[in-house]
Amino acid sequence: MLASLDDTITQSGLSRPRYLLAHWQTQRLARSYADLAASERYAPATEFFLADLYAPRDFSRRDQDGERVVAKMRALLPARAMAAIQSALHLNRLSQQLDIGMADMLFGEMGVADIDEVNYAEAYRRCKQFAARREQIVLVDALGHELDAVVKKPLVQLALKLAHGPAHLAGLGELQDFLERGVAAFLHMRGAEVFLATVRERESSILARIEAGEPQPFRLDG
Repeated sequence: MLASLDDTITQSGLSRPRYLLAHWQTQRLARSYADLAASERYAPATEFFLADLYAPRDFSRRDQDGERVVAKMRALLPARAMAAIQSALHLNRLSQQLDIGMADMLFGEMGVADIDEVNYAEAYRRCKQFAARREQIVLVDALGHELDAVVKKPLVQLALKLAHGPAHLAGLGELQDFLERGVAAFLHMRGAEVFLATVRERESSILARIEAGEPQPFRLDG
């Protein structure tokens, strides 16, 4: 089992602390949004968030691709699409900074062996990044609304389809596949307002509970 975990961590491209933190956070999100994952309408978007935004993997190649796209494609892509890409990159940079701080706090300063709800919430409080956490929630919500608007534009969908081959040939395949999965997930929802409002309200409530020192901040039944 240990060897298998070590292999998984190596394959993820993350350090052991970052992998264990990301894995725990992904499992927490899966529990918090199990109802959306069970919904035919919202399951693809939930999977996209868990697998493409929060999975315990190193997304640095994809994010480097994104920086290249912003630099090279600004004049070619619709403004709304560029705004969505830039928002995604901003969100990822902030999330990485917060995760590095949390991993250092948990496995360094606090010296935990395994993450649980209690020590995770304590690390949150010790990091004192509540303003940045609120910004993170705002960015997730804004990005979701931008994607919801972008995927409804036929021109953007056509541009994405036409870019598939050239993107892979140019070494931008990982970002291309990420965008295609996101577009498919948001198109499937036929409107993302309920999904995004649910995420916004739950994450804001959880953040407030952690800040208030509640013993079980991730409970959704009040």
